[in-house]
Amino acid sequence: MSISIRPVETLEGIHECEQLQKLVWGFEDLSIVPHHLIITTLKAGGLLLGAHEDERMIGFVYGFPGLVFERTGIPQPKHCSLMAAVLPEHRFRGVGYQLKRRQRECVLAQGLDLVTWTFDPLQSANAYFNFVKLGVICRQYERNLYGDIRDQLNRGLPTDRFAVEWWVRSPRVVTRLEQTERSSLKGFPVINHTKMDKGLLTNVDVNLARKEERLLVEIPRELRALKEGNLELALRWQLELREIFEHYFQQGYIASEFITPEHDGQSRSYYILEKAHKDEVLKRKRFP
Repeated sequence: MSISIRPVETLEGIHECEQLQKLVWGFEDLSIVPHHLIITTLKAGGLLLGAHEDERMIGFVYGFPGLVFERTGIPQPKHCSLMAAVLPEHRFRGVGYQLKRRQRECVLAQGLDLVTWTFDPLQSANAYFNFVKLGVICRQYERNLYGDIRDQLNRGLPTDRFAVEWWVRSPRVVTRLEQTERSSLKGFPVINHTKMDKGLLTNVDVNLARKEERLLVEIPRELRALKEGNLELALRWQLELREIFEHYFQQGYIASEFITPEHDGQSRSYYILEKAHKDEVLKRKRFP
């Protein structure tokens, strides 16, 4: 069956989005973004797109205009992408990708260059989607950004987040949307050396003194399995990554790529950090 992406403009459709928040994230009523807030932001230039299979909504993306103070302190307009959701049984079918591509088209039509959102950097699948397929970059790490979120996904850990930037007119993004290209390790030095311990990935040591232009940061492949297997280890991972990313972002590094090479028949997950200016990364059509 074909999937159509179209604006959600009726109260009935907005109520469907409320229900999807509960189904996708397990939100309690107190935690969902309610219809009256969505309506208010839509009337102020916000955007709510629904993915429909026949007449059933199976996913949506929601955001609204905002301001960013790009290092100079001078406010610049942007689009704040707050939520993107797809029902579990429809994931890995390209629905989220279609939603984000359509969101980009709408944002460009509004004359905007930048879309921002947050995600948990321990979520490997989200990192691949955001960096490899969409072409985001990240220069900012947020500690426990949302506090206690009452949902199934975030339970047990602080809500640390990457604040990512999607520069929708850049050669980088245009190229990513035309063709996904995987980067390779290329022998880059590793910040955190790891090992498998009782089936779970653990850090052996973390080096905050590296100065090379490109560095690798490994993360566990599956956060859910890690949390279910050892919640204390999952928290230790989060705190160690918090230290790594805060330190290297302060040193001028940018999280620019995410790679999933194979070692001994197992897929691994790495961020690539680069000591480079944002504009240099955004102009690049291929990873060197």
